[in-house]
Formats: sequence, C-alpha cells, structure tokens
Amino acid sequence: MTTSDQSIATSPLRESIPARPPAADVPPGPTTPVRPRSGGSRLRALDGLRLVAALMVAAYHYGGRDGEVTRAWGSSPRYQFPTLHSYFAYGCLGVQVFFVISGFVICMSGWGRTLRSFFASRVSRLMPAYWAAIILVTAVFALPVVAYQAVSPSDALVNLTLLQQPLGVNRVLGVCWTLWAEIRFYALFALCIVLPGANRRRVILFCACWTLAAAIAQGAHQPLLNIVLMPEYAPFFIGGIGLYLVHRDRRDAYAWGIVAVSWLIGQHYAVQRLWHAPHAPGFSYRTAFGIVLVVTLGFLAVAAIALGRLDWANWRWLTVAGALTYPFYLVHEHLGWVVIHALHRGLGIPSYGTFLLTVATMLLLAWLLNRFVEERLTPRMRSALNRPRPL
Repeated sequence: MTTSDQSIATSPLRESIPARPPAADVPPGPTTPVRPRSGGSRLRALDGLRLVAALMVAAYHYGGRDGEVTRAWGSSPRYQFPTLHSYFAYGCLGVQVFFVISGFVICMSGWGRTLRSFFASRVSRLMPAYWAAIILVTAVFALPVVAYQAVSPSDALVNLTLLQQPLGVNRVLGVCWTLWAEIRFYALFALCIVLPGANRRRVILFCACWTLAAAIAQGAHQPLLNIVLMPEYAPFFIGGIGLYLVHRDRRDAYAWGIVAVSWLIGQHYAVQRLWHAPHAPGFSYRTAFGIVLVVTLGFLAVAAIALGRLDWANWRWLTVAGALTYPFYLVHEHLGWVVIHALHRGLGIPSYGTFLLTVATMLLLAWLLNRFVEERLTPRMRSALNRPRPL
C-alpha cells in the first residue's frame, strides 16, 4: 500500500521536550542578553501545536484529496465536503510545520547530550509505536473484509527497518516517508553537532553550511546529494534550529538571520512542490498565497513559543495531546480508510459525522498505543541502548 503523491504526504515525530534549555555557551553580557528562564516550566504549547499539525494532516488525508480515500467514501471528498474540501487541501502543509518543530526540539534535546544518549533517545521514541503500527496495519489490511491490499510479507518485514524508502520497497504506511527525512536530519545533526559537542558557534555554522550545500545540491541535480541534503525540506529543519537559538537568546541576530533565510527558501519549495493549476487532475487546488500563508503561520507559531509568548498555554492536557500525536499520525491514514468505509457506507453516518468519529477513533487508538506500547517499551529500550558495554 503506497501513497501516490509522496511530496504531500505528512508525518509528525514525537520528540521529548525538555523543560528549558541549558545555559548559553558564554556568560551573559552586554552583547549576549539571555532571557530569564523558569526552571520547571515545560513548553506545552509545542505539544499543542504538534497536535494541530497532526489534525491538519488528517483533514488532508480524509477530505483534501482524491485517491484511496475516495473508495472509502464512495465518491470524491469534494462531493462529501463541498465547502471545506478546498481548505482541507492545505492540511498537507502540516509536514512543514512538523519539520520546523523537529528542528527546534532536536536542537533543544540534543544540546549537551552524548552521541549514545542522543541515539538511544531517538530510537526509543520512534521504533516501539512504529513497529506496532506496521504490525497493526498489515494485519488489518490482510483481513478478507478489508478492501485494501496489503504489501507482501517480505516488504512488510523490510518496513520494520524504516529503510523501505531508499530500498524502493512498498510502504505499509504511506506517511512513513517523512520518517526517512527525519532520520537523515538526525544523522546530520548527530555527526555535525552532537558528536563534537553543541555550542552556539557550531550550530550557526551547521545551519549556514547546510543551507548553502542544499542550494548547491539543488543546482547540481545529483541524486546522492539530494538524498543526503534534502534541499526541499532542509529549510524547515534549519528554521526550527534557528528558532531554538532565538529561544536561548532573542537578540541573537545570527539566529534571526537563519530563521529569515529558511522561511524565504522554505516557502519557495512549498509553493513549487504543492501548487498546481486549477485545471490539473485532482481537486486539491492550493493558491500560492494560501501556501505561503500556512508556511508563515507555522514559523510564526514556533517563533511565538520560542519567545515565550505562549507560556500561558501550560495546561496538562497538552502534554497528553503531544503524546498522542506520533501514534495518531502513524495509524490515521490507512486505518482511517477502513473506519470511514464502515461508518459512512456501512452505517450510513453523514460525511461530517463520519469525519469527526474517524478522528476520534484514531485518537483513541493512538492513546492505546501510547499507553500499552510506548509507555512500556520506550523506557526499557532507552535504558538498554544507554547501558555502557565493554569493548
């Protein structure tokens, strides 16, 4: 089972959000003003923003495009949601928001960590829910009553490695291509920042070099460079890193420069990849203005969090929302087709009711995965990977 339009699938990654960043690299002075920190405050607004982006993705997959979901509804979503389908089409831009959040959080959580600790944290966060989702979706799609075709057993096993994308193997989860993008970002960040040790100068140099190298890769048209440097997604990761530097020091002109350049390049790629003429096949017409607006709002939302403007959003339920985002993302698309078919065509529930019930069902499933898979396996896996081994 694959997703036809890889360039507009989406995927959030659930990151750990430390309470506050460590102290700056140099003592604060007249030229390095660092905003006061409140030691016990968690950036819960990031959790809420992550859930908003996940719901954008779900809206896109359920009502913002044609494809397999058309079979679930029995007709194109444009007829199911005659007014909202044009807005749902912008939900695919949730991936850009997720990548900005990922850049912010990975820089925050990787600062001051050893390579072993960073690796253990990333693997233990990603893999338990991912493995569970692969097994669950493969099993459901193998049921005779389900109309969608499962991938071959061999391909399903390869999917467990998270390397199906570069290996050219059919994907169990259409959205997992963004996990491949995240893994490449983790590798670059680990080698260039975590391994030598994070500091402001090194992070700024990393952002500048990656931006320039990605532009060169785009112009060189070399597949290997594109795979490593990800020109179309790099600006969003880099922008998130820049916003973390802003979080550490809001008067850091270099950090603001990184954010500005990343936004300028990022909106270009978003428009280039996601805009098409109104008469093109499919109904997911998005205006250039609308695309730039959503990308801009994503940057502004993370910037507001970085500057502390949303510190008032400190409700405990936002932490739960953040915990559900990753498993929700993994299962919502393909299993959502099954639920939509059952509710709308099987039980005759109207389109909007089916939409809301499907989202609620996927959130409940995400809670179960978080409660019985992630909470049990993630700490054990992290502990096992962090345990020192003799040479």
